[in-house]
Amino acid sequence: MNQVTKVESELFVELRKVSPKVTGGLMRMRQEAYCDGAVAAKYKLLTAMAISIAIRCEPCIRAYVQMAYDRGITQEELVEFLEVAMTMQGCPGEEWALKAWSAYKDCRSATSADPVASCCSH
Repeated sequence: MNQVTKVESELFVELRKVSPKVTGGLMRMRQEAYCDGAVAAKYKLLTAMAISIAIRCEPCIRAYVQMAYDRGITQEELVEFLEVAMTMQGCPGEEWALKAWSAYKDCRSATSADPVASCCSH
């Protein structure tokens, strides 16, 4: 864990103590929202990735691609969601979809020792 991540983690723990009802709520929402239900978790994660492309959040793009990859997405599934994002966003969507494509390629070539992408991992 690098120094910045360690400091952020310590700050999160501290804030969680003084704000237990709200701090960490996003993590709890994700645990519930991205589990298998009527819709498979991998499709929920790909949807979150497409939204991340639209809002232009690179750490989120990388994290959601990683989580979807871990849930077994195929290249074809990823590409179809990228196509939706690009269609909705036009030229900027293409530029940000490239970041998701790069993240996917990183997932395919990663070893188990490589760090996992994270976005707001608390």
